[in-house]
Amino acid sequence: MYVSLLVAPSAAVAQRPQPITPAEDLLITGNDPGKYGGRVVVALRAEPKTLNPVTALDQPSREVMGRMMADLLHINALSQQAEPALAKSWKVSKDGLRYTLTLRRNLRFSDGHAMNADDVLFTFQVLLDEKINSPQRDLLTIGGKPISVQKVDDATVLFELASPYAAAERLFDSMEILPRHLLQDAYHAGTLARAWNLTTPPSQIAGMGPFRLKEYVPGQKLTLERNPYYWKMDRSRQRLPYLDELVFLFVSSEDAQVLRFEAGEADMIQRLSADNYSALQKDAVSRHFRLFDLGPSLDYNFLLFNLNSAIPKEAADIVRHQEWFRNVNFRQAVSEAVDRAAIVRLVFHGRGTALWSSVTPANKLWLDASLPHAPRSIEHAKQLLRKSGFSWNAEGALLDKSGAPVEFSILTSASNAQRSQMATLIQDDLKQLGMKVQAVPLEFKSMLDRVFQTHNYDTAIMALGGGDVDPNSQINVWMSNGGSHLWNLGETKPATDWEAQIDTLMNQQLTTLDYKRRKQLYDRVQEIAAQQLPFINLASPNVLVGARERIGNFQPAILDHYTLWNVEQLYIK
Repeated sequence: MYVSLLVAPSAAVAQRPQPITPAEDLLITGNDPGKYGGRVVVALRAEPKTLNPVTALDQPSREVMGRMMADLLHINALSQQAEPALAKSWKVSKDGLRYTLTLRRNLRFSDGHAMNADDVLFTFQVLLDEKINSPQRDLLTIGGKPISVQKVDDATVLFELASPYAAAERLFDSMEILPRHLLQDAYHAGTLARAWNLTTPPSQIAGMGPFRLKEYVPGQKLTLERNPYYWKMDRSRQRLPYLDELVFLFVSSEDAQVLRFEAGEADMIQRLSADNYSALQKDAVSRHFRLFDLGPSLDYNFLLFNLNSAIPKEAADIVRHQEWFRNVNFRQAVSEAVDRAAIVRLVFHGRGTALWSSVTPANKLWLDASLPHAPRSIEHAKQLLRKSGFSWNAEGALLDKSGAPVEFSILTSASNAQRSQMATLIQDDLKQLGMKVQAVPLEFKSMLDRVFQTHNYDTAIMALGGGDVDPNSQINVWMSNGGSHLWNLGETKPATDWEAQIDTLMNQQLTTLDYKRRKQLYDRVQEIAAQQLPFINLASPNVLVGARERIGNFQPAILDHYTLWNVEQLYIK
């Protein structure tokens, strides 16, 4: 038994949708009409840390707030293209420097308060404020200058850029519009970054998303209820969403999520491992749920070499090992020794794709299809090592030029069985080259601290991706000064000629408005990365999800959120 910490005044009665008025400029969806009522329960692997979209970084917080907030434009998870949202239309000047967005008229936040251009101006004022230090601020600084935002009238906003920005409309997808009437006092008082925590009463939180906060029970669940003023309707002129409630259960692991789903306590599940997908298949018919294999995801798993210039003083071995890692022939030899087919077969049970690039086959717009896939060859890998002065002793151990044995470690996250298994397989692969490799599983936070903070590691198996298909979503990875430039973090200038080339290419594609030319530039980035191999790309898991048969309009997609991206259209059959 538990006692609820926060309960909205209307906790006992589902909020009915408000009647649609002729003055409201609602968006008409193309989904099959559903019916009102019921709830959908999903499981989160951790509690959200905040309900504040200005400061949130963790995935659970983003998942919850994604159902409570809305943006000016929206990236459709199926088409992967930008489409109208709170802004009904947009115009771009010929020089690509001015974006004029026309807002829908007479829309209201989830507390019933009117939304207009003043809320848009307030939102961007907050996001651009250096004191707030919002993670979105970097995205809004283009050509070295912040975006300029001007109110034309109550329903029109003008955005001006210092330089052209390819696919700038995609920026507006990740900027949730804030309610000025609720947050401006906190902003002026300098307390906005601490606003909207998990103890904030539901009546003090409002957004433009399909749901609003109803109840938070620490350690157990968070419940959202229908936003009765939501700005979408179906073609039968029913205001969305159909569901009364959306409930997030806090469940600590994937295995625990599977048990909840199998028992009927959760209605959806996503990011399934191939093992759990196979285990669930046996009971799908008898327990009335469906499983979906959507094919390759945007996620890419990779082996990361530590090429950082800043290494702990006590880690002399790492500095010595870096002499090997900085040798491109060494990196290429490792790549050619890795059995990617075995990783797909053994780790993903065939539900994955071998990778030679960070752009997966799921990204049809930007994949460089001409990129060579070097076949696995232990013999050719040995030739590459000989070319760089490596040799073997009588026992078959690989020695460097100084005669020292080649031995190093691979960090993995102890909580991720798949990446731990990859490390073991790579350990065996590299043994065939005479390398002695040790797989070291660490608690996830400790592993991140080693990679991002102390740089006290040799190599690591990690994963990135899953956000957007556009190259700009990966700019922090490829730019030498990027926050996710993992192999050498904290560079003030490119450490190598090839990194300087990538910087130039990424900056060029950033301001190139023609898709074909952008594609050529990004293809070249992929080619340089495949030659230089700061990452050894390994494999991409398929998107594996499940849902109860009773959920209507369920359309899983490869963009996050795989199962809840169209939650306003879901209904109970």
